[in-house]
Amino acid sequence: MTLAGQPILILKEGTTRTRGRTAQKNNIAAAKIIAEMIKTTLGPKGMDKILVDSIGDVVVTNDGATIMEKMDVEHPAAKMIVEVAKTQDHIVGDGTTTAVVLVGELLKKAEELIEQKIHPSTVISGYKRALDLAFNRLNEVAMKVQLSDRDTLRNIVKTCLSSKSLGFATDHITDIAIDAVLSIVRQENDKLKADKEDIQIVKKIGKSLLESQLIKGVIVDKEVVHAAMPKRVENAKIALLDAAFEIEKTEFSAEIRIRDPTKIKEFLDEETRILKEMVDKVVKVGANVVFCQKGIDDAAQFFLAKAGVMAVRRVKKSDMEKLAKATGGRIITNFEDLSSKDLGEAGLVEERKIGEDRMVFVERCKNPKSVAILVRAGLERQLEEAERALNDAIMNVINVTQDSRMVAGGGAVETELAKHIRNNASRYPGKEQLAMLSYADTLEVIPKVLAENAGLDPIDVTTSLRKKHAEDGITYGINLTTGSVEDMLKLGVLEPIRVKEHALKSSFEAAAMILRIDDVVAASKKKEEKKPPAGEEGAGLGD
Repeated sequence: MTLAGQPILILKEGTTRTRGRTAQKNNIAAAKIIAEMIKTTLGPKGMDKILVDSIGDVVVTNDGATIMEKMDVEHPAAKMIVEVAKTQDHIVGDGTTTAVVLVGELLKKAEELIEQKIHPSTVISGYKRALDLAFNRLNEVAMKVQLSDRDTLRNIVKTCLSSKSLGFATDHITDIAIDAVLSIVRQENDKLKADKEDIQIVKKIGKSLLESQLIKGVIVDKEVVHAAMPKRVENAKIALLDAAFEIEKTEFSAEIRIRDPTKIKEFLDEETRILKEMVDKVVKVGANVVFCQKGIDDAAQFFLAKAGVMAVRRVKKSDMEKLAKATGGRIITNFEDLSSKDLGEAGLVEERKIGEDRMVFVERCKNPKSVAILVRAGLERQLEEAERALNDAIMNVINVTQDSRMVAGGGAVETELAKHIRNNASRYPGKEQLAMLSYADTLEVIPKVLAENAGLDPIDVTTSLRKKHAEDGITYGINLTTGSVEDMLKLGVLEPIRVKEHALKSSFEAAAMILRIDDVVAASKKKEEKKPPAGEEGAGLGD
C-alpha cells in the first residue's frame, strides 16, 4: 500500500497474504484433499492406511480419528478439519470418517454454488435450514433402545466394529465392551450416566484377542513391594493411603550432637518405633492389603510382611481414584484418620505375571463403579488396533446410555434425511433452496462412498435406495455383502443417534467456518540458525 508516493509496510517481511476467491479456493481444495484421502476407510469394506511418523514408527489403521491425529497437517483449513475429527472422537467416540467426508462434500458443493455467483453467506444460510430439517427428521425416525435389550446393544456395537480388523474376536470384544459400560452406569439427576474414565484399558502383548478379559475391579501396574508378603489375598480389606509410609525428612538443616554411643541406637530405634506404630494402626483397623500413593520405608515393609499384609507403593493418583470407586474405600491422607469404615473390599487381590511384567489385580468387587479391561494380542499393531476398536465400542454403548435412541445404518438414515430435505426445500424461496438441495446431495455421499468401497456401482445403489425410501422404506440401506438394498433393522445394522447428530452438526460448523474465510495472512516461518559443521567451532582462534 502507498500513501502520497510513500510505501506503508503493515505486515512483516516474508508474510504471505491470499485474498478473495483464491483464498476460498485454496481452503476448499485443502479440505477436499483431506476428505478424499480418508473416505476410502469408510464402512466395513474400507481400506487401511499406513502412517509413518518422523522417527519411523508405523501405524496401520482405518480409524478416522487416528489417521487425522497422526497426520502432520500444515494447511490452516486442513487443521480445522483435523479439529472436527478430534472433537467428534472425544465427544461420541465414533463417526469421525463420516464427519470429515461430509465436510469435504459440503465444501465441494459450496464451491459449485459460489461459481454460480451465489454468496457464501447465502450458501451457509441454506445449509443451516437444511440441517434443521435433517435434525427434525432424524428425531422422527429414531427408535428407542433399552439397556436391558442385549441383542440390540450387541448389534449397535458390532456395526461399529464391522470396519475393524478383529476377525473371530469381534463377538468377544463386543460382550466385554457392553459388560464394562453396564457395570459403571449410574443414576444422576434422573438420568443415566457412564464415564469412559471409569473403564481402565491395559494392553499386554502375548496370547490372542480371545484371551482379553473384563476385570470387575482394577489392574495396578506395580508389583508387591516385599518378597515375604502374601501374593494372593482373598476377602481383601484394602487401605488406600495418600501418605508416606516413611519418616518425613525435615526441610531445614539440623545438626544432632550425640556424646554417648548408646544414644545412637535410641535415636535409630525411635524411627523404627514410629514406623511400627504406623503399621500397627493399619493392622488394627483390619486392613490386609495396602495401596500407597507414596513410598514405603524398608522397615515398614518388613513389619507389614511380618503382619501378613500385602502392600503396593507409588501407585498412580488415577489408579488410586479408580481403586476407591471399585472397592468403595476412601483415600486417606493422614494415618490418624484411618478407620475400618475407610477400607475398601474386594473378593481377591493377587499379583500375577502378565507377559514380562508383574501386576496386581484387584477383582471380584461387589459393586464396582470402575472396571478394567486387559487386552491381549500377538502383535503390537493388532494390540493397538484392538484398543482403538474397544474405545469405539465402549463409546457407542455410552452414547446409548446417555441418549437411548438409535437409527438404521448402511446409508439408510442419510438417504431418508436427503429425501426429507428435497421434499421441503421448495417451501423456501431464493438461492437458499439451491444450497438446501446441495446439502441433500451431500448426505447421499455416505451411501455412495460405502458402495464404492465395497466395489459396487454407486449410481445403481443410490437410485435403488431413493426408490425404496420413496416407498416409505425408512430403514432400508445397503447390504455391502450382497450389494442389494435391504432392511437394516432386520440385518441389525444400527447406530446411536448421538453419533449421527454430532457428525451432522460438526461437519456443518466446520464447512461454515471455512466458507466465511476470504483472507489468509500467513506469517513467515522462523528460520533455524545454521550451526557450523562439527569440528569447525572456534576454527582459527588459535592462529
